[in-house]
Amino acid sequence: MVMGKAKLSKPLIFQSKLLCISLIYLITTLFLALYTSIHPTKCLFRSSPFDPIQTPFFSYPSSYGEHKYVIPTHRSSCSSPIYFSDYWMVLKEILQLCQNSSVSSHALRYMKGNSKNFGGNFSTQKRISYFDLLNDSVEVPCGFFKRFPVSDSDRMAMESCHGVVVVSAIFNDHDKIRQPKSLGSKTLDNVCFYMFVDDITLKGLDHHEVISRNSHEYNVGVWRIIKVSSKDLYDNPAMNGVIPKYLVHRLFPNSKFSIWIDAKLQLMVDPLILIHALVVSEKVDMAISKHPFFIHTMEEALATARWKKWKDVDGLRNQMETYCENGLQPWTPKKPYPSDVPDSALILRQHGLNSNLFSCLVFNELEAFNPRDQLPFAYVRDRMKPKLKLNMFEVEVFEQVALEYRHNLKKDGTSAGGIPSSKSVSNDLYINSSCCSKCHNYLLEMWGESHN
Repeated sequence: MVMGKAKLSKPLIFQSKLLCISLIYLITTLFLALYTSIHPTKCLFRSSPFDPIQTPFFSYPSSYGEHKYVIPTHRSSCSSPIYFSDYWMVLKEILQLCQNSSVSSHALRYMKGNSKNFGGNFSTQKRISYFDLLNDSVEVPCGFFKRFPVSDSDRMAMESCHGVVVVSAIFNDHDKIRQPKSLGSKTLDNVCFYMFVDDITLKGLDHHEVISRNSHEYNVGVWRIIKVSSKDLYDNPAMNGVIPKYLVHRLFPNSKFSIWIDAKLQLMVDPLILIHALVVSEKVDMAISKHPFFIHTMEEALATARWKKWKDVDGLRNQMETYCENGLQPWTPKKPYPSDVPDSALILRQHGLNSNLFSCLVFNELEAFNPRDQLPFAYVRDRMKPKLKLNMFEVEVFEQVALEYRHNLKKDGTSAGGIPSSKSVSNDLYINSSCCSKCHNYLLEMWGESHN
C-alpha cells in the first residue's frame, strides 16, 4: 500500500454558500439588535445613566396574553428630540413643585346640582358661555351632577393621592392591563397608578385569574383597580372612559400632575421623567402628541364618518356644523399650534386653572355629541380664555415613550382599533349639508391637491 499525503478539505460549515450567508446575516442582526437595545433612540436623550427597576411588577397567567398584538413603529428619529434630565434631580424638583403648590384663590369653581345625566346635558349656547372665564367667581359645569359610582374606600384612596397620578381605564373588556416599564427606584413611593374598570372587565380579569372577585380591593402590579358601576352612568362604554380621561382633576382633587394613558398603550418611560421633560421643562399646562396623519379637525371628522369610528353620521354632521358656525377655523401656519388634531392616547397635565378649564369644556362637548375627543379639541382650545399653554410634541416621541397594542379581539375574530386602510377621504359626511363653507371647502381643496 502506498501511503499518500492526506488531502485537507474545507470544514463543512464553509462548503455551503447559503449557510455562510445565513450566518453572516444572523450575526449582523444580533449585533444591530444589541446596539439598538443599549443605545438611546435619536428621539430621546438622557443627561446621565439611569438604572430602572428590573424586577417584574406582576406575574400574569399565560392565558391572559398581555403582550400580544403589539403594533410596530417605523420611525427611528425625529426633528424635535426631547432630553431627559437626571432622575434624582427630576424627583427632587417635582416633589418641591408638589409641596409648594397650594389651592389658589384663582382655582376653578365647579357647578353643583342634580341631574339625570352625569354631565348635566347643557345646550350649545350655555356651553359656549363658559369658554371665556373672565370672572373667577363663575361656577363652571364639569360633570358630577350625579354621584360617580365607586366605593367609599376607593374614593378616599383617590383623594389621598397628593403628587403625581397615572390614570387609565378599560370598559367593556376592550384592552389588557399592562405594567409600565423603566420606573425609577423611588417612583412608586411618589406616583399613584389607577385603572378604572367596569364589571364586564372585572369578569374577564377573574376569568383569566388576574384578580380574585372575592377580594374587596383589587391590585394588578402597580395598578390599583377601581370598579365603576357603569350601569349608573352612560350606555356607551367609551363615554364612561371619558370621565377619568378628562375629569382626572376632579377624581384626584389633591394631585398636582397627571398622565392619562389609554389602556392600549404600555408606558416605557418613568412618569416623573416624562412629566418633567414634556410639561415642567416646557413650562406648559398640558402636553399631547400631534396626530400621525391629520392636521385639520375636518379631516378627523371625515375619517370618523368614513371609517365608522362613530356610526351616527347625522350627529357628526350636526357637531361639525355647530363648531363651524361658532368659530371653528381650519388650521393654518398662523395658528400658534402645529396642529389642530392630537393623538389623545397620552395626555400629560399640570393641574391648574387653565388645564382644568380646558378639560371641563372638552368633557361638556363630548357629553353633548360623542366620545370622539379629537373633534372638539381645537374648537375648545382656540376659543377658551385664558389660553391653554400647550406642548404638542412629535409623533416620533410618542412612539418612543409608549408601546401600542391592538385592542382585544371581538367575538367575530376582528380587532377593534386597527389602523384603517389608506383611502381618499370623501365628502360623505356633508351630503346635503350647509356646514361652514370656509372650513369645508378648504379641506376639500387640500385633499384635491394632495391626491392629484
